[in-house]
Amino acid sequence: MSLVTLENTMTDSLEPEVPPLIEALARAFALLGKPGNGLVLTALAKGPAGFAEVRKQVPGISDRMLAERIRELADAGLVVRTEHDAPPALPQYALTGHGNAFLFPLVSLGGVG
Repeated sequence: MSLVTLENTMTDSLEPEVPPLIEALARAFALLGKPGNGLVLTALAKGPAGFAEVRKQVPGISDRMLAERIRELADAGLVVRTEHDAPPALPQYALTGHGNAFLFPLVSLGGVG
């Protein structure tokens, strides 16, 4: 066995493997830790809402930042955007099943009432 192979083996064995549950929790906390994300989920807890309705329930956030947060939550599979054919064609946002599951820890923390 060469010295390089021995070093790689030693290094690989010293790096602890992170269990999938811990990785999932870390991603969830990172997502919820961003300003506004928990409030967006809370705003959608009572049902689908348009952008302006969500914005009213997320104080102190710019339209640009709110759009970014909604897009991030949609990319994570927590929020879905739907557009209706009838005028006005304003999109609506709603929680997915996974988004609803995120409400449980928010309720426990007192974020949804």
